[in-house]
Amino acid sequence: MEDTKSLEVLAPGPLTTVQDLGRPGFGRYGVPPSGVLDTFSLRVANLLVGNGEGEAGLEITLMGLQVKALTDLTLAVTGGDLQPHCNDAPLEMWQSLRVRRGDILHFKAPRTGCRAYLAAGGGICVPSVLASKSTNSASRFGGLEGRPLRKGDILTVSQPQRHLSHTGRALDKSMIPRYPRQCPLRLLFGPQAEDFTDTVKKRFLHSDFEVTPQTDRMGIRLAGPPIQRKKGLPESIISEGVVSGTIQVPGDGKPIIILVETVTGGYRKIATVISADLPRLGQIKPGDRVKFQAVSLQQALKALEHMEAVIARLKEEAANL
Repeated sequence: MEDTKSLEVLAPGPLTTVQDLGRPGFGRYGVPPSGVLDTFSLRVANLLVGNGEGEAGLEITLMGLQVKALTDLTLAVTGGDLQPHCNDAPLEMWQSLRVRRGDILHFKAPRTGCRAYLAAGGGICVPSVLASKSTNSASRFGGLEGRPLRKGDILTVSQPQRHLSHTGRALDKSMIPRYPRQCPLRLLFGPQAEDFTDTVKKRFLHSDFEVTPQTDRMGIRLAGPPIQRKKGLPESIISEGVVSGTIQVPGDGKPIIILVETVTGGYRKIATVISADLPRLGQIKPGDRVKFQAVSLQQALKALEHMEAVIARLKEEAANL
């Protein structure tokens, strides 16, 4: 069966893009992974509507998106609470809902978090580039014509009618993430932690940092006490590969948390945010505050196992439907 025209963009908001879980493995060619910043939220949204967890959905930043349903659809909205509404009524998050042809979904303003995720039963249909449908806006490929959504765009969904029975499913409320303005982030020191004194590393852990407006999908720049390298060391190092969650310290001592649109860096990396906390990075916005906590590798693995257990439970529930 053919893909179905399903959503018309009435207003795109400041930044709404088609994203999936990204295209890892192409960094040696200079291609960043892209993909959603909050992977947990997209995975849950997809599973709630009966999709595979890696299907493409919409990443909605801050506010303003308005879309009109062109057919009956099963949808789920997860992630930050941007006050989603269906027509004039608030739309329940973290559960699958049926919307009717002609319904208008809109996102008013962030109450908590920074980004919401919309999954449609059947998945957003765009061409796959390097095994991913994710938008790389800087290089203009992936997603919808390699760009953020615009007014008048029409999004198609694969066989949405097959997913109309996947409604009424919800993530247990105890498992829904919280997005406080004071965000705790767990980390592992390295790979260049030895280039910082113990005193500086203690200052790094005991300080609050504010998220600056110089924040986007490439990275989060922090303001706070300077984190200076050891005396006598050059400002930069030979550029090397980086991963999402890497915390770089440039010459001014102001840390930058690397996100999904960067593949190399020439500054020292004092630490790396653990995998289980990477989704939190997608919900941090300017003005929020960040505090770091060092954990052991065993603690990092346990945290990841806990997150994956939530996903596994949703998969099991979907298989039993």
